[in-house]
Amino acid sequence: MEAPLPEPEPLKALIEALRRLPGVGVRSARRMAYHLLQHDISGAEQLGQALAAAVRDLRHCARCNGFSEAEVCPTCSNPKRDASVLCVVETPADQNMIESSHGYRGLYYVLMGRLAPLEGIGPQDLQFDRLLRRAGDGQVQEVILATNFTAEGETTAHYLSELLRAQGLSVSRLARGVPAGSELEYVDAGTIAWALMERRST
Repeated sequence: MEAPLPEPEPLKALIEALRRLPGVGVRSARRMAYHLLQHDISGAEQLGQALAAAVRDLRHCARCNGFSEAEVCPTCSNPKRDASVLCVVETPADQNMIESSHGYRGLYYVLMGRLAPLEGIGPQDLQFDRLLRRAGDGQVQEVILATNFTAEGETTAHYLSELLRAQGLSVSRLARGVPAGSELEYVDAGTIAWALMERRST
C-alpha cells in the first residue's frame, strides 16, 4: 500500500487550524480545507479576513464580559434594560439564546466558561472576583444562574450561589424545563422563556 502524498506546509497548517474548532476531527478539517481551496477561494479569503478582524476589533465588555466593539456593549448601555436583574451564562452563545426567547429584559454576565476541576479550570481562571464586583454594584438585586444543566454547569451554579448569597444577593436558578444534561445553545427559545419565568431560588 502506497503512503499518502505529503501535504504542503500551508495546507497542513490550515488543517491543523480548522481542527481547533469544536467537534472537528482530522478528516472533517481536511474536507473543509480542500473545499475552500478548490471551490471557494473568495470564501476562504473572506473567512480569513473576518477572523483577523474579529481578533483585532473585538474586546470583552467592561460590564458583562461578553464580546463587544466598544468598552461597554449595546445591551449593557441600554437604559431600557432592568439593571436590578443579572443573568449569569457560560458563553455568548447562551446569552444569544436567552435573548432570542424574548422573555428576559435584565442584564447579563458572561463567564466565558464553567468550572471543570478535571480540566484544571477553577474560579481564578473564570475571574469570579470580577463577577462578584459586578453583582455588588448596588443596583443588582437578583442574580439568575443560567449555567448549563451539565455536571460542570451545576457545579458552577452551586459554587456561585454560595459566593453571591454571602454578599446578601437574591440568587435564583433556571427552572427544570431545560432538560438535565443540556446546553442552552441547543435548547429552543420557548423552553428557555418558560425556564426564566419559572426560575427558583437556590
